[in-house]
Amino acid sequence: METSRSPKPATASSVAAEPEPRATSNRSTTPQSSTFSDYIASSWAPRSEPVPEAREEAAYAAARRERISQLHPGKRLIIPAGSSKVRSNDTDYPFRAHSAFAHLTGWGSSSEPGAVLVLEPTDDGHTATLFFRERAGRDSDEFYANPEIGEFWIGARPSLVQVAGDLGLATKCIAELDAVLDAVDVDTLIVRDADRELTDQVDGRRLLAVDLPPEADEDRSGDDALAQDLSEIRLVKDAYEIEQMRLAVNATRRGFDDVIADRAEIMAHPRGERLVEGTFNRRARADGNTVGYDTIAASGPHACILHWTRNDGPVSAGDLILLDAGIELDSYYTADITRTLPISGTFTPVQRRVYEAVLEAADAAFAIVRPGIRFREIHAEAMRVIAEKTAEWGLLPTSAAESLEADKQYHRRYMVHGTSHHLGMDVHDCAQARRELYLDGVLEEGMVFTIEPGLYFQPDDLTVPEEFRGIGVRIEDDILVTADGAENLSINIPRTADDVEAWLAAHPL
Repeated sequence: METSRSPKPATASSVAAEPEPRATSNRSTTPQSSTFSDYIASSWAPRSEPVPEAREEAAYAAARRERISQLHPGKRLIIPAGSSKVRSNDTDYPFRAHSAFAHLTGWGSSSEPGAVLVLEPTDDGHTATLFFRERAGRDSDEFYANPEIGEFWIGARPSLVQVAGDLGLATKCIAELDAVLDAVDVDTLIVRDADRELTDQVDGRRLLAVDLPPEADEDRSGDDALAQDLSEIRLVKDAYEIEQMRLAVNATRRGFDDVIADRAEIMAHPRGERLVEGTFNRRARADGNTVGYDTIAASGPHACILHWTRNDGPVSAGDLILLDAGIELDSYYTADITRTLPISGTFTPVQRRVYEAVLEAADAAFAIVRPGIRFREIHAEAMRVIAEKTAEWGLLPTSAAESLEADKQYHRRYMVHGTSHHLGMDVHDCAQARRELYLDGVLEEGMVFTIEPGLYFQPDDLTVPEEFRGIGVRIEDDILVTADGAENLSINIPRTADDVEAWLAAHPL
């Protein structure tokens, strides 16, 4: 979705300019007289403005900036947080800063819309400066009249000095970004997808800085390399990130507990999936920033739809519900967990057969995880089990071994998705990393990713017996590569069929 600001010409003054009027301007009833302005600016108690100590993540963020600095010597690097996105008219979606910005600053859910991190090249590296819009003073009409930054509208905002102390990072007013833009040249790189308008301005200035014909497109290879590197430095998590992943998984466990405890009310509602979503999302807001992605609450045959987020169906006795959900912390690190639960409390024999086949695939994949193997081997091992099980049940037109051949893959009809993806600030983390470092990459200690095999038998799939149709099962865990193997970070969320039944039995209907 586009930002709420309309495009502006590539001029330095556009960065520091006041925001354009939002849709509220034609119905504003705020008094305009100087008498009112003088009155509302007076008689306020002194404000306590303590400067905080640097947050825990500040040192880790500084180390990340040093890594990206070493990868791009002599280049000016611009990493925007991005702007609020319009949801409807003058209503915005909740702001979430671009993950690369959050990773390099450590600001997380406190990030200010429109902020920009700049790494300015020096003889021996870069100096880092965070530009953001200062809060409106009480002697300014923005203090009470600007719904985007005014304290009457959104609450108190931090000062430049407070943010500098909090992040251990030099800060400047956003108006001073003009000087940075005036200096833009071919050695300036930007994270292109973070802020469209700022990217347009940088593109325009870079075109002016080189001798190209007007019809020539600017070279974006440097920007692409920056985006790639910003993804790849997140492939191996530092100690702070690993601890955040543990906390996110623990919070997600509490969300699953809440859903199970509310099961009777959920089953009684005609759109019980919505109640599942709401119950989990409440926990996400209480214990974190929000959900890490749209919750999948897929009951009955909806579990066969991989990204079922409409969540408008009933949760009925006798069915399974596939709950794929994760809580994102204020640091932006998110869990990504799936459990498939028998709504009535116990699996039917065929449900248990499918469930235990998926669990066997998950356990087989986990068993091979260690430093030195290739990421793609995890998927291959899970698929070996899926092929063997579906062949054993007579679902394939050939043997499991033949189905596993690259030009066959009959078993993939019942599991079309991949088994694993990296996890961190983004639920699908490190997405712009090179294939040779991701899918074909070698596992290293500190990597975090999912293992999530499944089996999905569509309600109208005539290749499977009727008793299988409408059953969808996925089991997803968050995995940390250790020095000599792996740790299942979500092992304490029940996952065997017996443990799942015991989990539900602790909250009887």
